[in-house]
Formats: sequence, C-alpha cells, structure tokens
Amino acid sequence: MTAWQLAPFMHVTLFEKEKTPGRKLLVAGKGGFNLTNQLDGDSLAAKYTPAEFMASKVQFFGSGSLRNWLHQIGIHTFIGSSGRVFPIKGTTPAFVVNTIIKSLIQRGVEIRTGLRLDAIENHQLTFITDNSQIKIEADYVILALGGASWPQTGSDGKWRSILEKCSVKTREFEPSNCGISIEWPAAIKNFHIGKPLKNIGLRVGNQYTKGELVITEYGLEGNALYPLVPIIREALKKEPDCFISLDLKPHNTSSSILERIKHGIGNGKSLNQSLVISPQMLALLKANSTKEEFKNAQVLSAKVKDLELKVAGLRPVEEAISVVGGLLLNEVNDDMSLKQLPHIFCAGEMLDWDAPTGGFLLQACFSTGYIAAREILAREVIELPMQ
Repeated sequence: MTAWQLAPFMHVTLFEKEKTPGRKLLVAGKGGFNLTNQLDGDSLAAKYTPAEFMASKVQFFGSGSLRNWLHQIGIHTFIGSSGRVFPIKGTTPAFVVNTIIKSLIQRGVEIRTGLRLDAIENHQLTFITDNSQIKIEADYVILALGGASWPQTGSDGKWRSILEKCSVKTREFEPSNCGISIEWPAAIKNFHIGKPLKNIGLRVGNQYTKGELVITEYGLEGNALYPLVPIIREALKKEPDCFISLDLKPHNTSSSILERIKHGIGNGKSLNQSLVISPQMLALLKANSTKEEFKNAQVLSAKVKDLELKVAGLRPVEEAISVVGGLLLNEVNDDMSLKQLPHIFCAGEMLDWDAPTGGFLLQACFSTGYIAAREILAREVIELPMQ
C-alpha cells in the first residue's frame, strides 16, 4: 500500500525477503479470504487495541477507502452476511496478490526479491542474499516486516534484534486469535477430534461470545474463541489455572433444559434426543461429570449451560492467526515514523496492536501503510489524493 501510493511521486524500491511478495496473503486465503469488514468510522476503530493509537489510522483510511482502492486496481468485493468483505466469487488469493504486484510494477515500483534485511545504520540499509551483502541508501525507509505467526511465509519476527541495536524497543511476540490447549480424556481424543461444536456460547470471566468451535487433538479452535484470547492470555499470566465455560444451548434457559431432560427420560428418549445435542457435546458432558452428576437432571441441566473446561495454555505463536508484541507503540510517532529514526516509518503487523478476525487485521495493515505514505508525502509538501 505504501509503495503504491508513493510511486507516482518518487522512486520506490520494494525489498522482499522471500522469492515473491505477499505469501502471507496466500495462506490467509485458505480460511476464507476476508479482506476487510463493512464497519467503518468509530465502529471500525472500536475493534482495535489500543484504540487510541489505531483509531486515527483506520478512521482516515477505512474499509470504504480500502474497497475503493481494491476496485481501482481490479479487485472487486462484496459484503458477506457476517459483514466481512470478500473478493467476488471466483477470485483466488493468488489473483489478488498478483493483481497488487502487477499494479505496483505498472506504477514504476521496483521489486527486488530474496533480500533479507540485516542491519540499519541511519539512512543505510544492509541486505543479505544467499551469497552476498548489499548496502542501500534511502531518503525514507518503510518497514513492513510482519509479526511472527505463520513463519513459513517469511514473517519470523527476527527483525526485532535489528531495531534493538538501533535503541528502538520491542517486546516478545505472543499469540492472538489462536487455539487453546486442553488435556482431553481418551473418550474425546479417540472419537471426537475434528468434530464441530455448533451454535454454542463461550464465557471467560465477564465476556461472552457465540459461534462455533472445533475439537482438535490439542484442544479447541474457532470463531467463538478468538475474541476471548486476549482475556485468556492475561488470565494465564496471573493464575496457573484458567477456565472457560461452554454454553451448549445458548438459546435455552437452565429450567427449560431441565424440563426437556425430565420429559425425555419419562418418554423413553435418550439424553441427546431429549436435549437435541450432538454426540460430541454429549461426550463433553459425560467426560466432565461424575456418574452421579450425569444421572442428576438438575446438575446436568446446569452443566449444559455452564460446562467448565481447564485451559492448559495458548497455542504457539507459530500456529496463531495473528500476534501481539513487536514494535512498542511508544517508540512510534503518530505519523508512523520512529522517534529514534524519524526517516524510518513502520506499518502493519510488526506494530504492537491487536484486533479480532473478520477482516480487521488486514484492514489495519492497509491503513497504517496508507498513513505512512501520506505522511512521507506531507514532508515533501505533496498532497496524496483521497481514495
């Protein structure tokens, strides 16, 4: 985004560590390629932490602006039922990446691949390749070095040491929008791995979400879980024991569930027939109840609404959809430049912010990239046209 906006006004070279740019976008597309969300303005800004830093970025270049830009370069989008914005049917992630790259080249951006950033010394950058070292002088530098999730795409987070040597503070990456580890009993592990828990509620502390989960070999994944990961992450730091609570029938009260159980048993129905729950939900209830509790309709109805599961931990950074940590925001000016090195700007996942899935992660990357370009041009007294 930054390169695209700057290209008409100055010579721009994009240095890419991998063989091709945009590999992380290709991986993101495997889970449903939502490019942004229909929310805009204050509603969009409220999805970010810390809101006070991110609000001005995503409000100035929001989802409407991003969709206009995508349309301008040939990527057409639509709004899904959940409010997420997707490329139109038949548009692959590879097409999106290639369209962006083609548009950059058409605007005169020079793209050099296979170059890993090794050092920064004032205006000089040192890159290394397989067999050589290259030094580059630049008036302005824009770092978009990524986080540490999905390192197979190139975002390994090793750049932190480069900035630390420049007296720019960072912090260790931690997982966000990730799965949790739960020590499943054999009854779950042997028969229910990979099965969904549909239309459930999930509570952590005072926070409650609805959605879907998937039972995995290590624990749970799913859209009902991801918004609660920040709370779980902080809870695990404070206490050795952290619990989540499943609501297996979020649209029913405990009393109505109790009546269903009693009525079903009285009419010779099985428990899952009485409750209308899946075999995997029934297995979770049984695995987390004593024999006496499982036979007690009163206790069981309460467990259906509040089934506690102990969290053993978050999944590793490498498995997470996104991360927190990286470049501390108090090291960055509001214009996205570094306080220690004002000619260097930073954008995207390398900054220490957080957001849920649903298009908000990519939106922030595009927004911070746009702001960096706008501020560089402002220093050159060039006005960037609004999208």
